[in-house]
Amino acid sequence: MENFLADVTEVLCELELTIKRVKISTTPDGKVLDLFFITDTRELLHTTARQKDTYDHLKAVLGDDMIACDIEIVGPEITACSQESSFLPDAITEDMFNAEINDEHKNGSMSFESPSIMIDNSLSPAHTLVQIICRDHKGLLYGIMRTLKDYNIQISYGRFSTKGKLYCELDLFIMLADGKKIVDPSKQNALLSRLQVELTRPLRVALVSRGPDTELVVANPVELSGKGRPLVFYDITLALKMLNKAIFLAEIGRYMIGDRECEVYRVLLEEGDGFTATRKQIQEAVWKMLMGWEL
Repeated sequence: MENFLADVTEVLCELELTIKRVKISTTPDGKVLDLFFITDTRELLHTTARQKDTYDHLKAVLGDDMIACDIEIVGPEITACSQESSFLPDAITEDMFNAEINDEHKNGSMSFESPSIMIDNSLSPAHTLVQIICRDHKGLLYGIMRTLKDYNIQISYGRFSTKGKLYCELDLFIMLADGKKIVDPSKQNALLSRLQVELTRPLRVALVSRGPDTELVVANPVELSGKGRPLVFYDITLALKMLNKAIFLAEIGRYMIGDRECEVYRVLLEEGDGFTATRKQIQEAVWKMLMGWEL
């Protein structure tokens, strides 16, 4: 299932189709039923040409593994049935937040040093300078740009440089949408706080018990525009594949964690006789893959 999921999500991403929700299950005869609830950034999925193009791309990548593929415009009754509570169960959110302060992660591979972020209005007559020094990771620039976009901030000039093999430094000359510098202390503090959160813990990864089974949960904040972080599902499935860990059931949904909407990936892991990886190894492998670090 891991290869299939990774290939499908990669194709949909390349086609600019946004995954809103996924429900995946394994049937008793060994087949996999995947339901992808998607929206089209081009707003053309209602047309025959766009549907055929999507089918052709999926068939080209999946080949004979794809037994059937139907693309249908769902009505409000189907959409309503696919919706769940907008809040995650308390047990899951507690595990996700506790993982950030748990001693085993403070010095482990899932730890993340607090970035150095400074705001300076003295070096440019027209721009506010934001200086960032942090550990490099996949999606770093995406996270920063997403944050600035959410605050309606424009970048006029930027400089990126590496510091050794692990760290990087960014100088960003920015302004508000009205062309003014950011001089209001409250706006400065809000921006600093948001960047600290984004760069310290860009995603949350947790393993929780779901009865006798184990569920992997990954959450990442959604942009104000409604877009989620790209290729998260691909990285999750790739990490599990490298651990020879099978997926029994997978779902993607939008939930509130704290005061932010997050895209949440819930993956029920299949317990196999040949599996030897520990819960900590699974969690760290997924985290490293999402961060772009060596496994």
